[in-house]
Amino acid sequence: MDRAPSVAPPEATPGYLAGSQRVIYAAIAGNAAIAVFKFLAAWITNSSVMLAEAIHSAVDTGNEMLLLLGTRRSRHPADSVHPFGYGKELYFWSLLVAMLVFALGSGLSIYEGVTRLRAPQVESVSTTWNYIVLGVAAIFEFLSWSVAQHELNRLRPKGLSLIRTIQRSKDPSVFSVFLEDTCALAGLAVAALGIFFSHLLHLPWLDPAASLVVGGLLAAAAWILAAESRALLVGESATEEQIRAVRAMVLAEPAVEQVGRIFTMQLGPGAVLMTANIRFRRDLRLQDLEAVIDRIERHAREIDPTIRHVFLEAESLRATTGAEPQRDGS
Repeated sequence: MDRAPSVAPPEATPGYLAGSQRVIYAAIAGNAAIAVFKFLAAWITNSSVMLAEAIHSAVDTGNEMLLLLGTRRSRHPADSVHPFGYGKELYFWSLLVAMLVFALGSGLSIYEGVTRLRAPQVESVSTTWNYIVLGVAAIFEFLSWSVAQHELNRLRPKGLSLIRTIQRSKDPSVFSVFLEDTCALAGLAVAALGIFFSHLLHLPWLDPAASLVVGGLLAAAAWILAAESRALLVGESATEEQIRAVRAMVLAEPAVEQVGRIFTMQLGPGAVLMTANIRFRRDLRLQDLEAVIDRIERHAREIDPTIRHVFLEAESLRATTGAEPQRDGS
């Protein structure tokens, strides 16, 4: 039974993009300003770890621009080539960001640390510039981190930790910035300690050693981001809570006898495809069956507005007619 696809109203789409772009803009502004001051401090003081931090902020700025590009491209409407839309564009760009964090941010920081460890150099002037820049950078990074954390908390179910929220999140533009800013704050602390103890103990090798630690932090963040982006790109399902809620709703329908497997796939941060195999009562007339299917689709979108495409297979008709009727909504 094929019918014209029903489309969820535009207002059903949650405002995840507005929150995502707010997080990205805040991060771009903060990191761009921080990178300039870090490069200046690295040039003045000849500090290895400060140069690593400058590279870190520059890479973060470029990465967030890529996330902004991915967010905008993911908003393109569906067409004949991409009938389910372009939501997964964001997942591609977030995976690319993870690769850049690893290759440029982590790689260059580790390279700089290893190179300087071979011939440690004492900083050419007082470390005062480094501490001033690190302090200002910490303020900007914390402000950006606060925006990302606020957005994550807004999306976080009650009682769920931030780590689990990141694992369940379908919007890499938010958790990517949060991870990068968390790593940046930790890197600033490492840089400050490396510079401080390098001068206090007169051990110049502690400065490039801190650069290696910063590179390791970036590598860890890149691995987490790549793992999450890969899972979303290859077709991660909706959350178990979403699936259980839809199953309970379908089973509550008097015309439904049994619900088989419910398959879901994330098509983007605000779009889910759902398919379900349902056995309806055999005494249903065709027009009654159509009304039940329409009601199930409507209730599914009321439960979760991100369910944008619904495909239902009616078991009872296949059993009685030998056909494989399918009701689809997109």
